[in-house]
Amino acid sequence: MTETVIVGRIGGSFGVKGEVRIKSFCADPQDIADYAPLTTEDNRVFAQMVLTGQTNGGFTARLDGVITKEDADALRNVDLYAPRDALPTLPDDEYYYTDLVGLTVVDTGGVTLGTVARVVDHGAGDLLDIAVSGRSETVLLPFTRAAVPTVDLTSRRIVADPPDGLFDA
Repeated sequence: MTETVIVGRIGGSFGVKGEVRIKSFCADPQDIADYAPLTTEDNRVFAQMVLTGQTNGGFTARLDGVITKEDADALRNVDLYAPRDALPTLPDDEYYYTDLVGLTVVDTGGVTLGTVARVVDHGAGDLLDIAVSGRSETVLLPFTRAAVPTVDLTSRRIVADPPDGLFDA
């Protein structure tokens, strides 16, 4: 099976002729259309996406097979995935979110803090959502050079220097 990476999310219908609203997670947002075929978690395949305009926070688009407002509404909040090998290679200090999920997080002394559950982008900067053993709540760690000086994808480990008290129980 081909490895995929999330590149966007369908926001629902736009108008009454089957267009959809798209939120792109790509560094260059309009590049999302270039990564087709796009797939969904339930293995639906969209061989083609044509961007038709811009909306607040995203684009409007046509997807093959989506021809009515009802078709488009049924896709609300559906994530879109592109084949990993279709995406550009990143510089050494940039990462795809999917590469960070599941990495073990240790402090600068080597003590395990938790595991990356997901990466959250709130606009002002990325946050690592860390699942901590023995806790029901996660910890949000700023994904900055100061708080995360080392990401080692080969050893599947992140070295963190979190702000004081962030991981205290």
